[in-house]
Amino acid sequence: MNPCDPVAAWDQAARAAGRRGLRVAELRTIAEFERVVRLFDGIWHPEPWNPPITAELMRALSHAGGYVAGAFEGRELVGAAVAFLAAPAGQALHSHVTGAVRPGAGFALKLHQRAWALERGLSRITWTFDPLVRRNAHFNLAKLAALPEEYLPDFYGSMGDAVNAGDESDRVLVVWRPADPRVVRACDGLPHRPAGADDAVAVLADRDGLPVALPADGPAVLVAVPADVETLRRTAPETAKAWRHAVRDVLGGLMARGRAVTGFAGGCYVVERRSPAPE
Repeated sequence: MNPCDPVAAWDQAARAAGRRGLRVAELRTIAEFERVVRLFDGIWHPEPWNPPITAELMRALSHAGGYVAGAFEGRELVGAAVAFLAAPAGQALHSHVTGAVRPGAGFALKLHQRAWALERGLSRITWTFDPLVRRNAHFNLAKLAALPEEYLPDFYGSMGDAVNAGDESDRVLVVWRPADPRVVRACDGLPHRPAGADDAVAVLADRDGLPVALPADGPAVLVAVPADVETLRRTAPETAKAWRHAVRDVLGGLMARGRAVTGFAGGCYVVERRSPAPE
């Protein structure tokens, strides 16, 4: 299969949605965008001054050639994603927000987004996520085979919603290359597991729920994250804060020194030394 073939990508996307009884389609009307706002309100419960996105902005992005899509179960909207064209011009799409309330809807939306990008000749899709949220790290790095490119401390500043309130908004920027063979396999349902995971040594571990930095190093290392940081924010905010700073120092520090995050396995980021460039 040609990994750049939009027809094959659309077929993968349709099969992923169909397996879950879903339909994914672009959204174009104010009424549809208002449904997205209500869906996102139900997911994030934002303060009125801090919505993830507005219907007016979705209208503008869609009209300007951006990506706004919804996942439907019957007539019910159960997921949505919004993205805009980004630098390098003509090559990249930045996915600003995706939310879903049904299993499989997020995966179906991302595969639809990938096919949309390939159809337009785009070679790079980016988005950010909270590095402490374990299920999102698994989804992005294993299930989709995206790769982190940059660690962004407190990227959005203070966020007024029920999910992020009281925490600093560190984010990891990931890059998803639609034609990468690892991505093609992941879209066929074969999650990515980096080879370095098997012999990696821990440099940040979970000990009785607390982060512990370890004096270890090697070609591949593991950086743990908590099992459920969202619960920790509510029940043990000081522990959540300790994890935030530990992951920022260790994972962010490794990335700043040029180490490559090659995947996520067993609740840990796998970080490897980059291979020397050929002379």
